[in-house]
Amino acid sequence: MHFTKLIPNIFYENIKDGLELFVNCLEFKLGYEDLESKNPSCIVEKDSLALFLFQNKEFADKDRPEIRLHTDNIEEAYAKISKSHPQFLHPNLKIITLRPWGAREFALRDNTDVCIIIQQWKK
Repeated sequence: MHFTKLIPNIFYENIKDGLELFVNCLEFKLGYEDLESKNPSCIVEKDSLALFLFQNKEFADKDRPEIRLHTDNIEEAYAKISKSHPQFLHPNLKIITLRPWGAREFALRDNTDVCIIIQQWKK
């Protein structure tokens, strides 16, 4: 069995919150968008990554996803994000920290509690 991608669904009460985090902060691009419909949705993409964002209050209230993004240059990611969008730095992991499992990590949290952990494994 071979898989090539994992594409999560993330639900927001207001999809604009997801666009602010993924498009404006993390520089994903809109690959597909249906933002003006009764049930707004879109696909955001960056390199080989993709996510489905949906506006659905019921599911957003039930789910607070935590996603990890791996990078080969955590210092660059941290410098850029902390300068452009410091409001997204998670209060519990707002600086690059070496974790017991060997990864260096910092985290982001939007105003809906979607959590993104940026990590780099030791080489």
